[in-house]
Amino acid sequence: MQKMTVRDINIKAKKVIIRLDFNVPLDGTFHITDDRRITAALPTIQYVLSQGASKVILMSHLGRPKGAGFEKDFSLEPVAHHLQDLLGEKVLFLNDCIGPSVKDAIAKSSERVVLLENLRFYKAEEKNDPAFAKELASLADVYVNDAFGTAHRAHASTAGITAYLPSVAGFLIEKELQYLGNAINNPKRPLVIILGGAKVSDKIELIKNLIPKANSIIIGGGMAYTFLKAQGINVGNSKLEKDKIDMARELMEQAKKAGVQMALTTDFVITQSFSSDDCKISDVIPDGWEALDIGPKTIQYYKDILSKAKTVVWNGPLGVFERDAYATGTRAIADYLASLKDVTVIVGGGDSAAAVAKFGLEDKMTHISTGGGASLEFLEGKTLPGIAALNDKKT
Repeated sequence: MQKMTVRDINIKAKKVIIRLDFNVPLDGTFHITDDRRITAALPTIQYVLSQGASKVILMSHLGRPKGAGFEKDFSLEPVAHHLQDLLGEKVLFLNDCIGPSVKDAIAKSSERVVLLENLRFYKAEEKNDPAFAKELASLADVYVNDAFGTAHRAHASTAGITAYLPSVAGFLIEKELQYLGNAINNPKRPLVIILGGAKVSDKIELIKNLIPKANSIIIGGGMAYTFLKAQGINVGNSKLEKDKIDMARELMEQAKKAGVQMALTTDFVITQSFSSDDCKISDVIPDGWEALDIGPKTIQYYKDILSKAKTVVWNGPLGVFERDAYATGTRAIADYLASLKDVTVIVGGGDSAAAVAKFGLEDKMTHISTGGGASLEFLEGKTLPGIAALNDKKT
């Protein structure tokens, strides 16, 4: 961790603005259905309060508003109420994020914690507009970024603002970088990577970056069928990226040359209609059928590989886990990972995290990343703008 953290800066009696990832799911009554991203932010908020900050100003986005002003469906007001309950302290919610009225309300408020309205109600946020970034910066003396989920975006609140304030990382970003970084660059071995999800195209750069680092790479989910097709195996109507077959063949060859085991699905849960739960287990995928989950032989094959692992990084489900008929494979591997002793298990955000949450296994994993796209890009070896913009530790 070469970037300064909130521990490295004096914040006593200062106004601190913190970028958080409060992009949480809401139901039709604006009730938060999963508050993990809010609870993950609490340690940084509580630390800043404990260090005597005069004001803690929180900012985030929620959803994908049009950027043309207020939209009720994307208001952060429900987050303010929930955060207040979690903190046990009054949270002042403001109906805007910049402007004189915001500055005036912050100056006059007796509350120590303030939550600004959705940053993405302004198009200037995603455009990384300097004027917008400067307006946000004018609210505080110190900037803290603890929104790992948006660290791969160069937005006004993640990158632009750092031009105007001392800028440090929060505890969540520090934790994410330590776990993900150590898992890839300094793992206890064997290192086993589990990759799933729908598309090979989403994971090409990831696989390229991991082949020199991993001992074994397990391929499942929809992306597996492009690799199987590259081996001449019939995949029926299963998910297939025809234009990536040659790339899949090339990646398998690279893995072979590097001495890295690449494990593919050997049996399947197949159906004649994606919308149907009528399915069967098969060693082949006939024409007119498609595979939506891994079969029992594959589950055991993957478990045998994982039984030797000391570090596991998992990114992407192994089947259509959202539906019980096709969740068996993902659940079985999740259960097995949860049972392993003295093994570091990192779940790389996104659908993998959603699967682990569905099965109630969050507490059994070493670390579950809060950033889907950010964790993917980090594992690909890319620079994350929201982290690169933070102040370096002094040597």
